[in-house]
Amino acid sequence: MKSRFKGIIFDVDGTLTFTNQLIFDSFNHITKKYLGRSYSDDEIIALFGPTEDVILKEMCKEEYESARSDYYTYYKNNHDIAHLYDGIKELIIDIDKEGILLSIFTGKGRTSALITLDELGLTSYFDMIVSGDDVENHKPSPEGIIMFLSKHNLDPKEVLMIGDAPSDIIAANECGVEIASVVWDSYAEDEVQKLNSKNLFHSVNELRDFIFKI
Repeated sequence: MKSRFKGIIFDVDGTLTFTNQLIFDSFNHITKKYLGRSYSDDEIIALFGPTEDVILKEMCKEEYESARSDYYTYYKNNHDIAHLYDGIKELIIDIDKEGILLSIFTGKGRTSALITLDELGLTSYFDMIVSGDDVENHKPSPEGIIMFLSKHNLDPKEVLMIGDAPSDIIAANECGVEIASVVWDSYAEDEVQKLNSKNLFHSVNELRDFIFKI
């Protein structure tokens, strides 16, 4: 197998991993305990962008430290409801075998990102992990992509960003890397389709064919 890409960047939630339900449950564990109410999925999605720590600090104020500890304890202890999408592990292994550099660029904080990557056995395959804690400006800023390009001295045209959200498309376009939008579990499929009609994938096999297209 050969690929024209020298570097590939993956988002995490909704791209590599089925973790959205775990995120919803983890936030509701906190909102019930500290705020006395449940949040709908849409209300939680509206919070996405900043890291969990930033959201929890704003949400829980003076109880932030306790809420933060509770959040990550719940997230880790209930991680068995999360899983990789079918074929993702095999795809990552094959990309790695080809010597293609692999990076994570996620809006998740480093704590939850590493819990997920460790629990699902992916951490060792990635040359770089850029979380929301590692950038000053979260997506749709391309800061995390630029960090990867700079570290490995890569031409943007040789790099592919893979994600499920509109912010992934905007970030990729802003710094000139190619974007592959995956919609097998996207919470914003309609908007993704409007922004990126060229490279849109409904299955891991479709994505694999694109990556290794001669």
